[in-house]
Amino acid sequence: MDWQLPERFDFNGDEIAWGVIGEGPPAVVMHGSPFSSLEWRRIVPWLARHRRVFYYDMLGYGRSTKPEGDVLHGTQNSLFAALVNHWGAEQPDIVAHDFGGSVALRAHLLDGVDYRSLILIDPVAISPQGSALVQAAKAHGEVFARLPAYIHEAMLRAYISAAVKRTLAEEEMRLYLDPWLEEEGQKAFWRQIAQMDDKYSEEVEWRYGEIRCPVTIVWGAEDEFIPLKDGEELARRIPNASFTVIANAKHLVQEDAPEAIVAAVLDVWHQHASGSGLSAAAHNSNR
Repeated sequence: MDWQLPERFDFNGDEIAWGVIGEGPPAVVMHGSPFSSLEWRRIVPWLARHRRVFYYDMLGYGRSTKPEGDVLHGTQNSLFAALVNHWGAEQPDIVAHDFGGSVALRAHLLDGVDYRSLILIDPVAISPQGSALVQAAKAHGEVFARLPAYIHEAMLRAYISAAVKRTLAEEEMRLYLDPWLEEEGQKAFWRQIAQMDDKYSEEVEWRYGEIRCPVTIVWGAEDEFIPLKDGEELARRIPNASFTVIANAKHLVQEDAPEAIVAAVLDVWHQHASGSGLSAAAHNSNR
């Protein structure tokens, strides 16, 4: 469980925690919400045998600064573009999950960040979005931010548990819980839940046909956060995207089937390296 983010990047006065492992062409893994780069801890060591893999905690998440302002889509793509420039990672291979997928898409289409390949895992990309919990947090954010600590932790446990098919061991659950506990973490969690807004997807989803690299979409078959139909729609909107469904996995595929992600990523990278490209019309279903 030892996951190190030894480096720091200053982004407009806020501190972004990041790390890098491996040698070779650059690649970046991007986490979702309410998670952190920890979701990649069992996957990055395998990918680092083939790439120089960069990973980071988004602004407001994990070990990065948790400011009080809006830290979701509107800010994260600018941060990512700045990080790629800081790293000197020219045309990296991208593996992005959930809101990380939204960030990758926005940085590509709005900020001109080019990728060698883009792998999206259950991304936030199709509107409308937002569960009943999200809607409640939007309407009553201050109430949720002031919940007794034990109620907040119980709700957070239930929220994270709903993202996985299997039952997380307590030490695994703590990895996801700890950044959101204590007063600062609790306020940040509910603040960022309330910041979810369709306008950020709507700003770019009509432009998916402009994506300038091979795209692979991977989806947990039993995702309860973002339904499978959204993955099918996303694959339809991105020309030549391949689409693979992972059986017995919910939203946090990194926990339910890390081996499936490793296999999918290495397959894409191998195809790209061999010059065969991605099969244009491939829409694979592994249910």
